[in-house]
Amino acid sequence: MSIFLDPRGKSTFGIGICARCQRKMSLDDLMPDPNYPGLRVCEMDQDQFDPYRLAARQPERITLNFPRPDVPVTTDPGGLVTESDDYFIIVEEGGEYLVP
Repeated sequence: MSIFLDPRGKSTFGIGICARCQRKMSLDDLMPDPNYPGLRVCEMDQDQFDPYRLAARQPERITLNFPRPDVPVTTDPGGLVTESDDYFIIVEEGGEYLVP
């Protein structure tokens, strides 16, 4: 049995069929499905947007202020660097320190 659709107040006289429930309705009542834009579905059968279908997030570009070097920092075997890094202590063979 056919159903008469009243086109009054609609912008088009076109008739469409919901891709999910197969009901006949006006083309104004059909909308694209967010997950499958090619499907025209009614409001009751419309899916919620699936965020897993979005493109992967781009990694952030974070740079460190004082990065540690990849190569080991070697010092002269004849001396030591002080904790404050303001000067280099030279060691004598006798075990006493000389400050340059």
